[in-house]
Amino acid sequence: MDGDILRQMQAIEAHHWWFIGRRLILASILDELNLPTRAQVLEAGCGTGGNLQMLAKFGDVSAFEPHPYCLECARGSSLADVRPGRLPDQIPFTSGSFDLVAAFDVLEHVADDLGGLIALRDMLKPGGYLIFTVPAFMLLWSEHDERNHHYRRYTKMSVTKLTKMVGFCEIQCQYFNTFLFPFIAATRLIKKILHLRHMHDDILPPSALNRIFLNIFAAEQCFMRRLDFPFGTSLVMTARNPQSPADRARN
Repeated sequence: MDGDILRQMQAIEAHHWWFIGRRLILASILDELNLPTRAQVLEAGCGTGGNLQMLAKFGDVSAFEPHPYCLECARGSSLADVRPGRLPDQIPFTSGSFDLVAAFDVLEHVADDLGGLIALRDMLKPGGYLIFTVPAFMLLWSEHDERNHHYRRYTKMSVTKLTKMVGFCEIQCQYFNTFLFPFIAATRLIKKILHLRHMHDDILPPSALNRIFLNIFAAEQCFMRRLDFPFGTSLVMTARNPQSPADRARN
């Protein structure tokens, strides 16, 4: 990712409705997992460190990040052991060491996403959990994806198939950012038709609008426990590393 984009992300991720709402939703999902007390947690591609405080509520956090600017920002938080590294073949931690591995909007940046998932699985202890998010639906592909060097967007079917190929069990996949989907889809379509490439998604809206979007987005955490949304701008996946070969065979 370009340095200007990363600096903009670092400037807004503590206040932007998308980042705050996503952390609230992810924390509610993690609350439902059977994690041990003070779990060993790894975040892959931690960016500038915006998720480290949320993850630290669940245990002792380690992280890796390839971009030097992001690495410096994340280390400045003092919330985790943050090291340089990247997927799929430059992970600076010992395999099989973690109860939870997280990768939030990372796999779409990796050319070999299957290899990336295999590498994340290998970081887990037997029975450990993986949680990751990815952007949904190629029909939403826009200048935002190009600026952020994405390789692809996913569907529930495609990401579930990928996760099963790696051998995970207890797979749960959900769309989210559903309530705002019509607005976001319409905005991106209009920008594409009118060639408004200078209007970027990664800016902080006016405070009143930012609060409205946050309230709408964050409300989804209450519904996701009971409903399986049929669409959304993003997907969240949780899966478990099998405890034994028998568990893997049952998957």
